[in-house]
Amino acid sequence: MSDIYIIGTGMTAFGRFLERSVTQLAHEAVNLALADAELAHGDIGAIAFANATQGAMEGQFGIRGQVALAGMPFDAVPVINVENACASASTALQVAMMQVQTGQTDIALAIGAEKMCHADSSLSMEAFQGSWDRMNTGNTTRRLDDMAAAVPTPAGEAGRESTRTVFMDIYAAFAKYHMGRFGTTQRQIAAVAAKNHQHSVENPLSQYRKSFTTEEVLASRLIAWPFTLPMCSPISDGAAAAIVCNEVALRRLRVTARAVKIRGLTLMNGGRREHDEIEKHISRRCALRCYELAGVGPEDIDVVECHDATAFGEIQQSENLGFFAFGDGGPAAERGDTRIDGRIPFNPSGGLESKGHPIGATGLGQIHELVTQLRGEAGPRQVQDARLALQENGGGLIGIEEAAVVVSILEACR
Repeated sequence: MSDIYIIGTGMTAFGRFLERSVTQLAHEAVNLALADAELAHGDIGAIAFANATQGAMEGQFGIRGQVALAGMPFDAVPVINVENACASASTALQVAMMQVQTGQTDIALAIGAEKMCHADSSLSMEAFQGSWDRMNTGNTTRRLDDMAAAVPTPAGEAGRESTRTVFMDIYAAFAKYHMGRFGTTQRQIAAVAAKNHQHSVENPLSQYRKSFTTEEVLASRLIAWPFTLPMCSPISDGAAAAIVCNEVALRRLRVTARAVKIRGLTLMNGGRREHDEIEKHISRRCALRCYELAGVGPEDIDVVECHDATAFGEIQQSENLGFFAFGDGGPAAERGDTRIDGRIPFNPSGGLESKGHPIGATGLGQIHELVTQLRGEAGPRQVQDARLALQENGGGLIGIEEAAVVVSILEACR
């Protein structure tokens, strides 16, 4: 297969935008990506459009991309609609890559747009129910309860827990198991959240730009023990886009200096392990395959954007991705190893818990951040001398792990 390059990205601010539509958000992100690549709409030969909740939120179950992009001057190019829970946008990037790799076009667009905030918050809560096996919730809940039993919620804390999506309880079960097996602490999880909120202060597109200390994170409103509010990703609106091309287009357009090469991208589906088989976690399997495709290892990576729908997710994925041994992710975070100036910077964007998590756009939001880092254009949050970057984006739940995981490795061409 030929090499594929990202030559343009665009991202709206993530946030709560009751007055804005999926169409408006998508148009903004697409136009930003086209301007970044110095291309026109007519240069795009295929489009992959990602969205996860518009069917549940608005009843737009089909032709979402065609509807959202109808007002833009694209030609009669294929529009491929992609839904893969929180991994939708990263899956759209893979689909756009495949359009180029198979010779359908030299240039393709991946776009993820999500509108999750609504005056009726029950719609947002219900939208998450479609991302786990609704016909098997009893068995899944029992398995999660077995995991959570490793560290029971402290007496008195359960009564303080707040309204939340089902996935906060799912992530709480993951965290409790890790705490029981490895000794991970609530304070270590809080240290991750504090670090990411501090990173987000320098990201003008972040939903929240308020700095927290570890103590302030611990003292905040409880959501689902061990998680307080700053440890959890918010419900968000937003869109992000990326334009990919092959070497033929890269030479023709003369944009090599700002291009970013996709060294590897893997997509896998999970749900085939027991909770104590941590070495078989689907994120780990996906990462190992991506390292093999890219011809690099975790020791070669300079910066990471990982899926931290809760702050514990960063601890778990930092281990699954091979940056720390199992059980060492929490202590490493508390030491500061994952800060922008640390040994391996994680989530310089602020991560999902502060940047925001419009689930059908999240993966391309991560890509936008890493492309910015690899170009050396991240300003105060720039990771020094970043040349290789890794993205991990998970979505949904099957069994006791993510239903879909994407890992990609990107390389600067400058």
